[in-house]
Amino acid sequence: MPEFVYPPVVAAARTMFKALDLRFDIAGSEHVPRTGGAVLVSNHIGYLDFVFAGFAARPARRLVRFMAKESVFKHRVSGPLMRAMKHIPVDRAQGEASFRHALTALRDGEIVGVFPEATISQSFTLKKFKSGAARMAQQTGVPILPVALWGTQRLWTKGRKRDLGRNHFPITIRIGSPMAVDPDEPAAAVSDRVRDRVQELLESAQSAYPATPRNAEDTWWLPAHLGGTAPPPAHAV
Repeated sequence: MPEFVYPPVVAAARTMFKALDLRFDIAGSEHVPRTGGAVLVSNHIGYLDFVFAGFAARPARRLVRFMAKESVFKHRVSGPLMRAMKHIPVDRAQGEASFRHALTALRDGEIVGVFPEATISQSFTLKKFKSGAARMAQQTGVPILPVALWGTQRLWTKGRKRDLGRNHFPITIRIGSPMAVDPDEPAAAVSDRVRDRVQELLESAQSAYPATPRNAEDTWWLPAHLGGTAPPPAHAV
């Protein structure tokens, strides 16, 4: 069916990127399947991560249908847009309905985007992955597409004010090759394997990131193990 809303929203996002003078470093776009279903799995460090993870699939001319909490769909502005772009609402009280919706989209050849940490990681390190993405891939026979984002937390993240000025922030995105999933492998083991791959991609993105903190107060966006002042995983809310 024709997409009347998603392409204009993507165009608006690209205009915003240009206005903010964001500097993109995207590697691995060739791994995004040109056709067929896939589960895109990304780390989660900022409120705009779905925009950037979806942007990573644009060179392949794919639109990603993200799973997002139902409250976003109830908002008077974002709700109609989210529904028109065929994103998938997640009602935690009726999780199976959301899961079935995602399975249908995958079987229809869509890329479904999932943040398996479920919430933003305030330590900017990977939390434990939930098994939903693995189970979706197993039940539909589609691959998992691992993605790592870095730098998006500097724009807008939990516990910090938005910084959408023209600050020339670098945004680094790494996309790994699709991961085949054995339907007989325990979903928890699949999740751990995917998490390990996203961790490798995240470390690659962090290593390539061209910016460093501007001063002592600007170390908040770096995790503790990289010399920053973000709360360590054990202390992050």
